[in-house]
Amino acid sequence: MNDRARNALISVANTVFPDTKNISRIRKHYALQIGNEVVSSLPLQLLLYFNVYYAPFWFLTCIIMFSYRFSSVGFVYQFLTTAIYAFLGIIEGIRLYLGYLGNLQEKVPELAGFWLLTLVIQLPLNLFLVANFNTAVVPIEHSCNIIMLIFLVVEVILGYKTIRAITQSQVAKFHLSQFEDISSVEEILEHEEGNR
Repeated sequence: MNDRARNALISVANTVFPDTKNISRIRKHYALQIGNEVVSSLPLQLLLYFNVYYAPFWFLTCIIMFSYRFSSVGFVYQFLTTAIYAFLGIIEGIRLYLGYLGNLQEKVPELAGFWLLTLVIQLPLNLFLVANFNTAVVPIEHSCNIIMLIFLVVEVILGYKTIRAITQSQVAKFHLSQFEDISSVEEILEHEEGNR
């Protein structure tokens, strides 16, 4: 389309539709509004906060109670439980760090890492510790493991919902940025045409 016909169409459109001059400003306003929306989960953050304070108490209590009954269990159970507690102690810090980072900064990979560590490693190992009645279980150790299991189940549910919400928000931001790129290209073309 030649320049005279394009300018004629633009002037007719501006006369018939007077708000077309402000379309790029309106697009930017909506993009800023949606782009600044906080999607991180407050319930998940509260749960992570309380879990950070509960985890050392849980770990120390379980280690002390396990050492108390260490000689009364078989070798296989000694080996398994020692390996589980060592692994859980290391993974718990990493898992909580990833959860904090992923939720507060709305980073999907970190939050997905937190969710996978919780679902694939922490939850089954904690279920083993709660459901194993073959040995003499100390009541405080059992109750601490049940509380930790409750934390883990709720974190899995809230983590999944938060990952979905953050992913949908980032997809919307991506699509809006595509429209913003188109409008910025249109503004550059209009500015170049105005300079001619």
